[in-house]
This record gives sequence, structure tokens and C-alpha cells, in this order.
Amino acid sequence: MAKQNCLVTNDWICGEYLRTRSQELIDATLQHVGITLASVAIGVAVSLPLALLARRWRFLAGPILGVTTVLYSIPSLAMFSLLLPFFGLSVSLVVTGLVLYSLTVLVRNILAGLQAVPDEARDAAKGMGYGPLRLLWEVELPLALPALLAGVRITTVSTVALTTVGAIVDYGGLGTLILDGLDTTFKAQVLTASVLCVLLAVVADLLLLGLQRWLTPWTRVHRIRTSRASRKAAVAKVAEPA
Repeated sequence: MAKQNCLVTNDWICGEYLRTRSQELIDATLQHVGITLASVAIGVAVSLPLALLARRWRFLAGPILGVTTVLYSIPSLAMFSLLLPFFGLSVSLVVTGLVLYSLTVLVRNILAGLQAVPDEARDAAKGMGYGPLRLLWEVELPLALPALLAGVRITTVSTVALTTVGAIVDYGGLGTLILDGLDTTFKAQVLTASVLCVLLAVVADLLLLGLQRWLTPWTRVHRIRTSRASRKAAVAKVAEPA
């Protein structure tokens, strides 16, 4: 008896599904990546001035952080419903919702990075004639880069996951395939789209980690020196006479 097609038997793992629906998977993946990139990029562009305002006028820090935290606490379905009258059933609705969710992590990380810049570095730059704008771009932001990129990594991974919710308005990338598969009990589609979504999150995190290490080589040197100092201290402690 000939083996039945895995699409007919509705198997979870089905090579025939990958072969016949490859273009559909590619289109959904590209949409997922596009929505994620747009949301994170706009989120960074909005978060940076907010963090600068909170750093410059400290009385604004509480309201800014409070509002972004409240936005993050709104359930995704409720968020999209609130934005629906303004954007309609469009990709802008999904991107705007994801941008609002990204603000709490990005603003906090950028602000923490800026606040961690040593006063000595600022004073030295001012002594060399740096103005406020040059001080920001050439001294403060580079030193705040590790915290900023850490926030971008967290935001990107969470955005990859949250993008799937956009399936409710048919702009969810791989989430649309997952929702359609659940509605039709199409097992291969549900599993394949879910695995691709996880892989996207992992790959994005690894790429951003590599970018972070490339852009901030001084942090690796600091960790190595700290590790060596800790080992030396431990050896010296062990060698001490009782």
C-alpha cells in the first residue's frame, strides 16, 4: 500500500508542506521581519529624545517612565482595539502598537546608560571645548551604547513574539499562518510557522549580540581584566597561611 501524503494525513512534520507552501512561508517571514525592524527602529527614534528629556529635566523622568510602563501593561488585543479608530485595519496599526510596547524597555535602558556615564568623562570633554551636542554624540552615547543595545536586544526579541498578535488584523507575519493553521487544524502549518518564529527571535538576538560586542570592544577588555583580578584575589586568599 502506497504511503499517504503527509498533507492528507495532516501530520505535524510534513516535508510536502514545505515544498508546496515555500513561497507563502517566505512572504510571511519577510512581513514578520519588516514589521519587527520598523517597530524597533521607530521605537529607538522615539525613546532617545524621551530619555534625553528625562535625563535633562529630572521632574519629567517619573511621568515619562510611568506612562511607558502603563502602555506596556495594556493587553495587546486591547491596545490594537484602542488604535483601530486611528489606523484602521492596516500594518500601521500593528507597528504603532509594537512601538508603544517597546518604549518602556528602551527608555529605561537608554536613561540608565546615560546616567552611568562618569562625570569625569563629561568634565574632560567640556574642558576640551565640547558643546552639548558634540558631548552627547561623541562621549555620552558611545559610553551608553552597551545599555542601549541591551535594550534593543530585549525589545527585538519581544517584538518578534508580539508581532504574531497582528494576525488578528491580518498583518501578523508568521502569526497569520499560525492563526489560520489553528482555525483549520492544519498541524504542519502551525508547527512550521511557530518554529520559524522562534528561530527569528534566536537569530535576531545572536546578531544583535554580535553587533553589541563589535561596537563595544572595551566592555570585553573590562570583563577580562575583572575576571583576572578576581582569580588573582582568589589564589592569594587560598595561599594565605592559616
